[in-house]
Amino acid sequence: MPVGPTTRRRQLGADLRRLRELKGLTLEEAGARVGISKATLSRYETKEGTVKWPAVDALCREYGASDEERLALVELAKGAKIQGWWRSLADPVPESMNLMLTLEDEVVREDHYACMYIPGLLQTRAYAEAVHRASEVQCSEREVQHMVDIRMKRQELLERGEPPHIWCVIDEAALRRRVGSHDVMREQLQHLITASRRPHVTIQVLPFSTGAHAAAVGSFAVLRGPTPELDVVYVDLIGGGLFMEKRQELDRYRLAFEYLSAQALDLESSAEIVDRISKEF
Repeated sequence: MPVGPTTRRRQLGADLRRLRELKGLTLEEAGARVGISKATLSRYETKEGTVKWPAVDALCREYGASDEERLALVELAKGAKIQGWWRSLADPVPESMNLMLTLEDEVVREDHYACMYIPGLLQTRAYAEAVHRASEVQCSEREVQHMVDIRMKRQELLERGEPPHIWCVIDEAALRRRVGSHDVMREQLQHLITASRRPHVTIQVLPFSTGAHAAAVGSFAVLRGPTPELDVVYVDLIGGGLFMEKRQELDRYRLAFEYLSAQALDLESSAEIVDRISKEF
């Protein structure tokens, strides 16, 4: 299975390009100075593939980077090969999920708009099982449990000493759509209320009364990295998902999320409607 770009690798590529452009060098000129080809340096900057840390060290010296920045980028180059916890799983992980796990492992904030289901990071196990049984009708029970195990493991990032901020705007339809039994839904909605009390979790409800809105096309998430150029948008599709990182795409979805958040209920009103709907199950 090909390894998706890690946040470390993507940060390294962006920084190398920034330093070269500040120095006013072309790819060919910079590569010639350290003895690597234009194609190799281009690959270093495109955030994909492996890198050799001695070449990164040499490039930083040519670019006039400070010792602090040079050492930091060398560490990024060394750390870019580190594999996440999911690599040791006995069963394979779907490629789209592999990239999601790679990016999410080092994200600093996630903005979710959910119109179909409760976001995966906030799902109970019973709810997640019901989602997978409905979505993957040809999967065996073993495969369902494997995917749910991964989802539950993902949620451990919320328990970190410095967890990412999870901001969810949830359409009222996702709260009212019965997934599994009434008991499963009641447990799930109460779990949402509990999660909303965490300082690093923000939950807003987009009520039916809002009418048409900025994301009528479907659910998405903006995975935010340490710097804006490392942000990635994930859009749900049948059979997987689509990742986008072009500036125009990022700007469109960031703006859509801002509009959705502005149209959604405030935190107190959101908790009240979730509690009210939970009592209807």
